[in-house]
Amino acid sequence: MTSLRTIRSNETGSVNREQPQRGWPLVLALVALLSVSGWAYLIAMVADMVPVMDMSEAGPGMVILNSFNQFAGLPAEARAALAVLCLPTSATFGMPGTDMTAIDLAKIFLMWAMMALAMMLPTAIPMLRAYHSALAVRPGNTAVSGKPVVAAMFGYLAVWLGYAVVATAAQWALSVAGAMTNMMAPASMALTASVLLAAGLYQFTPAKKACLSRCWYPRWVFVTDEGTPGILPGFREGLIQGWVCLGCCWAVMTVMFAVGLMNIVWIALLGALMAVEKTFPSRVLPPAIGAGLLVWAGVLVSLILLGNATG
Repeated sequence: MTSLRTIRSNETGSVNREQPQRGWPLVLALVALLSVSGWAYLIAMVADMVPVMDMSEAGPGMVILNSFNQFAGLPAEARAALAVLCLPTSATFGMPGTDMTAIDLAKIFLMWAMMALAMMLPTAIPMLRAYHSALAVRPGNTAVSGKPVVAAMFGYLAVWLGYAVVATAAQWALSVAGAMTNMMAPASMALTASVLLAAGLYQFTPAKKACLSRCWYPRWVFVTDEGTPGILPGFREGLIQGWVCLGCCWAVMTVMFAVGLMNIVWIALLGALMAVEKTFPSRVLPPAIGAGLLVWAGVLVSLILLGNATG
């Protein structure tokens, strides 16, 4: 009898581990679809800017795109003169106008939302996979649906959409104050240095370390041994993990204010950096990122002080 129970238990465990895994490809496909949608929107914005704008004004690294427009090979003075004639207008796809109307704010929010899809959603794949695996090994679980995991994904995104609201408000305030250019880049080295300094210092804080540890080793609140979690518990789980991710990555994400909000080169670099940082436990990488940001900020501060002294 004991042997028979053991066999049945093993068979059940095998089903529990195999059946739920069938839902994972659907989850992964949805994550990929949303991420690609975010990238497609951002690339479309940049592509619409390239033909008529000086892309060096969009931030470091973007000057390479001038080889595809009328600014190719021109000296800086000529590019500056042409840029005055080719400032972004409300007719440019996705770009807000200078009036900051409700439509402009909606465009800014949509841009930040697409950045969340492109930069932050891919970094959630290890967490979603771990959540899916945690559900798969629970006793008595025979569900093959990925609905709780999809709900967790949307809970995670809800947190970053909240960040997009805050970022939109910050961009509006900085634009009104004249701290951001019409190309959505910092208007002064002071803003760039301030953002880099804050982001660099945060890398060494206990809050950063605690949130990063939770990203490396997720702890589930709504995963129990009783029944299969539904959509609402999955969504709540995603909210919790989203807050953890926000606590880990908000500072690095905010570096976009320092390098230009439409700087697609840095969107890719920072997205990849956050993905690596969250996926692979390391005692070296997080402080190395912080040190790099602080050195960068220090160089800019030195240039500002040197310029004031010589001026």
